[in-house]
Amino acid sequence: MNLFLEMEIARAVLSVSELNRSAKDLLERAFPLLWVAGEISNIKRYGSGHWYFTLKDADAQVRCVMFREKNQYLDWQPTDGMRVEVRALVTLYYARGDFQLNVETIRRAGLGALFEAFEQLKARLGKEGLFDSERKKPLPPCPKQIGIITSPAAAALHDVLSTLRRRMPSVPVIIYPAPVQGAGAPAKIAAAIEKAGNRADCDVLILCRGGGSIEDLWAFNEEVVARAIAACSIPIISGVGHETDFTIADFVADVRAPTPTGASQLVCPDREELARQVGTLGARIHRAVQRSLESRMQSADMLGCRLEHPGKRIDGQLAHLQRVRERLAGSWMRRTESSYWRLRELSQRITMARPDVSLMTERQRELQLRLRRATSVRLDTLMVGLQRQRAHLAHLNPESVLERGYSIAYDADGGVLRSSDPIEVGDVIRVAFSKGWSRARVTEKGS
Repeated sequence: MNLFLEMEIARAVLSVSELNRSAKDLLERAFPLLWVAGEISNIKRYGSGHWYFTLKDADAQVRCVMFREKNQYLDWQPTDGMRVEVRALVTLYYARGDFQLNVETIRRAGLGALFEAFEQLKARLGKEGLFDSERKKPLPPCPKQIGIITSPAAAALHDVLSTLRRRMPSVPVIIYPAPVQGAGAPAKIAAAIEKAGNRADCDVLILCRGGGSIEDLWAFNEEVVARAIAACSIPIISGVGHETDFTIADFVADVRAPTPTGASQLVCPDREELARQVGTLGARIHRAVQRSLESRMQSADMLGCRLEHPGKRIDGQLAHLQRVRERLAGSWMRRTESSYWRLRELSQRITMARPDVSLMTERQRELQLRLRRATSVRLDTLMVGLQRQRAHLAHLNPESVLERGYSIAYDADGGVLRSSDPIEVGDVIRVAFSKGWSRARVTEKGS
């Protein structure tokens, strides 16, 4: 801002609304969306769904607002005294002149580091190819035995077993116990996966745990668990947390289920559905066999109608052969007769087109005689014309004039003199005669 503009603003008188609105615009342009860490204090939830609270640390505090369309997506409730990190827009509530943060999202303090570690491990394992679809194993359509890796005290185990009992009670289940959270849980989960793979008692494994916070599910974000899943020779279904929860184990597993119950639904077919499918297939097979039998019986009836005595069939073939022979003989006679008449027609046309040599020879002699006569008459006519032209040329020949005693005078340049004007007394001229020429000098001239 230049000095002149600053002076103009200094002289301007602003209203409070204009001042606050200008300050609000300046703050929002100066600060982009940013993360701010602090402790929640004096949080209030109004009937409109909006949240108002103060975010503070040891030295300062700032007012915050989180509107309903933003906070409705949180799956946990912040309370006073809780340390959090908020992603917010720095602004000013111009109606009251309050400096505040408009919160877009909120997370528990420390989760930023967890998310960063999650993304780094995800990127590294993805680059190694642990998430590639080519390495994922297909699930068996009807497993003979199912393994479950989870805590025996987990509520998710009860849901999985209830679902398996309802869908396919005849399939035995082996439980590989392992803690699903807390210190040492990742190593024990990896050991349980390795143990199940080495024993190879099951056709498919379910790795499951109920929902919880990111800290609760963090055991399934550890690299040791991811590598154990990738190294296992048995297909693994990951059913960890709720549908919105994603862990590294979900990406490495052969199949991800939205919930533990969903994993139990994917691992084996429903016996009632199988019974319906078997009944449907049985009905289709029965109908197909019935139609096949009916078709074959109808074919047998038709073949029975076509059966006849061999002698009758031979008589029929002999009669057919006789008819073919008569048709062949008739066709041959017609073809021969047609060829004969065609030959006669061509012979007549040749006879009519044959030239008369004697007549043509006489005609040629006559034409030769007429050509000679016409040539002689034409030559005589041309000769008479030529003689006439020769006589005319003889009258016009200058030599004929000279022979009668005339002469032709030429000037020094060889031009013919037709008057005395071009020459002067003393000039030399050349005079041509009928025979020879001479030079003469002009001694006198007249007009």
